[in-house]
Amino acid sequence: MTESVGPAARRAGGGLTPLLVATAATLAVAVWLVARDPHDVVYGYAGGPVAMAAAAWSLRRIGAMVMLPRVVRAFWRQLGHAAVILLISCGAALALANNNAGMSVWVAGPTLTGMFWAMSAFLRLPLGDRTPLGWARVLLDGATVALAGGVVFHYVVLTSAPPGTDPATRVVAAVVGVAGLLCLAVISKAAARPEGPIDPLALRLLTVAPIVGVALAVLLIAGSDFARLLLSVLGSPLVAVAFTAAAHRQLTVLGRPAASPAAPRRSAYESLPFLAVVATATLVIVVSAQQMSGRERVVIIGAVLIAAVVVARQLLGLREHRRTLAGLQEQQAELERLALTDPLSGLANRTRFTTVLTERLAAHRPATVLLIDIDDFKTVNDTMGPAVGDQLLYQVAQRLRENGSAGELPARLGGDEFAVLLDVEEAHSAEAAAGRILQALTEPFRVGEHHLLAHASLGIAIAGPGDSADEVLRNADIAMYAAKEGGKAAWIRFEPRMRQDVVNHARLGSELHNAIIRRELFLLYQPVFDIVTGRLHGAEALVRWKHPVRGFVSPGDFIPVAERSGLIVPLGSWVLREACEQLARWRREHGDGAIKAINVNVAVRQLRESGFVDEVAAVLSETGLLPQNLVLEVTESSVADGRQVRETLHALHEMGVRLALDDFGTGSSSLSLLRAFPVDVLKLDKSFVDGIADGEDRGRLAVAAAVAQLAEYLELSAVAEGIESAAQLERLREMGYRLGQGFFMAKPLPADQAGALMSSSAPVPILPVAS
Repeated sequence: MTESVGPAARRAGGGLTPLLVATAATLAVAVWLVARDPHDVVYGYAGGPVAMAAAAWSLRRIGAMVMLPRVVRAFWRQLGHAAVILLISCGAALALANNNAGMSVWVAGPTLTGMFWAMSAFLRLPLGDRTPLGWARVLLDGATVALAGGVVFHYVVLTSAPPGTDPATRVVAAVVGVAGLLCLAVISKAAARPEGPIDPLALRLLTVAPIVGVALAVLLIAGSDFARLLLSVLGSPLVAVAFTAAAHRQLTVLGRPAASPAAPRRSAYESLPFLAVVATATLVIVVSAQQMSGRERVVIIGAVLIAAVVVARQLLGLREHRRTLAGLQEQQAELERLALTDPLSGLANRTRFTTVLTERLAAHRPATVLLIDIDDFKTVNDTMGPAVGDQLLYQVAQRLRENGSAGELPARLGGDEFAVLLDVEEAHSAEAAAGRILQALTEPFRVGEHHLLAHASLGIAIAGPGDSADEVLRNADIAMYAAKEGGKAAWIRFEPRMRQDVVNHARLGSELHNAIIRRELFLLYQPVFDIVTGRLHGAEALVRWKHPVRGFVSPGDFIPVAERSGLIVPLGSWVLREACEQLARWRREHGDGAIKAINVNVAVRQLRESGFVDEVAAVLSETGLLPQNLVLEVTESSVADGRQVRETLHALHEMGVRLALDDFGTGSSSLSLLRAFPVDVLKLDKSFVDGIADGEDRGRLAVAAAVAQLAEYLELSAVAEGIESAAQLERLREMGYRLGQGFFMAKPLPADQAGALMSSSAPVPILPVAS
């Protein structure tokens, strides 16, 4: 079935006007037949050219619709050419208007040309097996029909012609009749394939034309005067009505949404060769009964009966073959369905999604991909088990299916990644669909006894000219990751600059990989002070990169690249070993004046590594440090990552390594984490330190004070980050904070400058001195 082209077909007007013109011309001829002048038949032939002109215009208009697939345009365009040729035949019939038996060669020539041109249009359609063997079957079937038709016309029809009929006109009419049978066979074969590009009902309407041609040929040779006149004047208008009705049907179907293909049905085409054999055999029996002796008749009739039995046996075998083939086709259809369907969700899988997207792009139809990734799904899967995770994914799939619109294709691409294919190209429509989907996912999911939230990040990619399916999916993936980096639970539409950002990140990742090998990285150490005594308490190791060409690269640029590419694991290993080795050197150089512990930031990718605990233990052993000499800083999102991370943190804590919860207060479950996380230090995020000095933001004041009280109640250390003024320092001291770090006291320092702070036992003058 042809795909829908929607508004374009509706703008074409549905082809109703040509159909009305052809119908009116046919009715006018019918009225003339009732009230005709027996001696003047010219007016009767006048309706043919009018109706056929309307048919030619209707068919050629469909062939000119550029939004249709090429094979569809070519078919209707060539059929329009055939109608033009038949229009010439109608003009010749009008010029030679008569009711003589037989057919004039001036009328038959254009008629045969038009019929064979129409047949070639049908033969260009995908009729199934287009191998040499398939074409041989088509030719043999056509030869069977043509030979049988020729025999029947020769022996039955031509012998029934009125005396005195010109033999040439009789033969010409018979040739037209045989051509009509051939044309009927070809059209019937095309109509037997409902999954073809042309509407099956339109094809069945076109079968009226060859049927009229065969009937006209028979009546022109052997019909009565009235019967001959009836079909002579009505034949062309009826063919034109069939053409315009088929064109109208095709345009009507194009204006509707694409329907599922109908089941294959048996066609008259399959029976035509056998009917031809039966007709010929019957004719042989009749002839033998009239012109042969008794013994000869027995031989002929016996031979025909044997042939009939063999044909019947072949038909039974063909029926069994057809049943077997139907079973195999059902199995194949089921296997294809399984191969193109995700078994967990029942949605389309990546293969089907990519195939449909590719076909839509090849047809130059609008296409937009929404790529959906469930935020923090790994946490659900790890904490509640894969069974609950699978149920959640299934319910997400059903939510996508229930909230989809007509023409959308939802799919599960794998894991917790889904996609929806939209038949739109307008940005506002795509964004509205993205908002609708995210809103649908905000409602809690009931999975067993649990009520779970499944927010998602969504990337929008609108296909552009020349884009492939892989490029559109890649663009959607880029946009989706941008949505995640922007805070999750949101959508972002792809823009070309994002691709350049990805290229830049990839290039930076490659250079970072080389930087780790070439030791272009180094550490700075930000001191942590006791803000009550002013003495140095500790230091946080911060990685920096001096690129040989770019110069200093901001950590805000290369750390996200390292996390995304996985380089954060070797980078973090280097930072851990370098920081521990530096603390060991300070302890050797400054003895008791050295800080007691070094703070090292750890990424969630490192905590997921099964050998991370052993790595920490090996570094401590090789550098001569004790576990309490190391403080590992982790973010709230890392702690909530899953079971593997929690087990790693508990193992580190049991070893004696101290754990600090960095950026505390910024997550959505900060307090609940304290129950499950073996924390030793709370680091108040800089966002709560900013602005607390002027006292205008009471919310920040409340959070900062609450964290200090909470740490005291739980017997934890509280560190305030990002102190940039004396007023902030004073307010934090009043709240009960003992430790702090920030540019006001000291910027991140090289190892030798940080060591210089340890060489002096005097407090650092971090408070302003009164004049």
